[in-house]
Amino acid sequence: MENRETPGQEDRQDIILKAVDLKKYFAVRNFLGTSKHYVKAVDGVNLEIARGECFGLVGESGCGKSTLGRTLIRMYEPTGGQILFDGDDITSKKKKEILPYHKRMQIIFQDPYSALDPHQNVREIMSEPLRMSNPSMSRQESNDKIMEILEKVGLQKDALEKYAYEFSGGQRQRIGIARALSVNPEFIMCDEPISALDVSIQAQVVNMLEDLQHEFGLTYLFVSHDLSMVRHISDRIGVMYLGNIVEIAQKDELYDNPLHPYTQALLSAIPIADPERAKASRRKTIEGDLPSPLNIPSGCRFHTRCPYATEQCRGEDPQLRDFDGHQVACHRAGEI
Repeated sequence: MENRETPGQEDRQDIILKAVDLKKYFAVRNFLGTSKHYVKAVDGVNLEIARGECFGLVGESGCGKSTLGRTLIRMYEPTGGQILFDGDDITSKKKKEILPYHKRMQIIFQDPYSALDPHQNVREIMSEPLRMSNPSMSRQESNDKIMEILEKVGLQKDALEKYAYEFSGGQRQRIGIARALSVNPEFIMCDEPISALDVSIQAQVVNMLEDLQHEFGLTYLFVSHDLSMVRHISDRIGVMYLGNIVEIAQKDELYDNPLHPYTQALLSAIPIADPERAKASRRKTIEGDLPSPLNIPSGCRFHTRCPYATEQCRGEDPQLRDFDGHQVACHRAGEI
């Protein structure tokens, strides 16, 4: 496979997806139904993704990564803020108005076992999005398109009449990827696409995603908790904590020079294969539990677990600041 060029500053002017102060809250009630509170899963995210890049998104479980991705492609209705796709404001578009954009934005789900209808064979699974996006397509044209895409993801013709239970996890994920590709999307939200797969299969799937991105000119939002794999596939990486993005940088810059204490602790947790290097390394641990998104701390939302927190951190919410293309939301960035 040819090496992909990392989008530079000029390339990033071609923004395919942009979020402005994006929010997604989920209402919850107590068991009596007498009081109502909100889980602030996504709470004021600002983000730009350039056409042709792979933007990695990492963070602890429950930080809002998948919710952000699904809100960006309008699987979830945003609570507030703005979503721009290819310059068009899609924040408030109705169901019929959003359908053309759903053809251009697809998703690869985390669990290949639940993402496929067990009552449909592969031909039926693949035909459904094709019929919805192009009702005039003939059966022969549909079959030809399905076979072309299945071949791209490494599946043979005899897969057409088989059902999901007849495939391994890796093969099911390939079917899910083929389904997403079938409508010729421009942007794909990869929602932890390898976390449910065997380690031996993960690298194959990621390498295939890279090849497909290069061949079709795709843009990815790659959500994962696997920090090593995110570095391998991504151009830029965002770090999410408790509903907001706290750091964004080019992948090598982020891993070599993390500026946010949360990012520093996350990267410190990556296993080191060399025993001598592992012994000499200084691990940074995160104290305490992740606060509830029902009750987000005032000021910097990380201050309850941060060893460097000051009074300013406890009272003032930091905004993303730019350090030569490296963005970080921390009052003490550059000091620690």
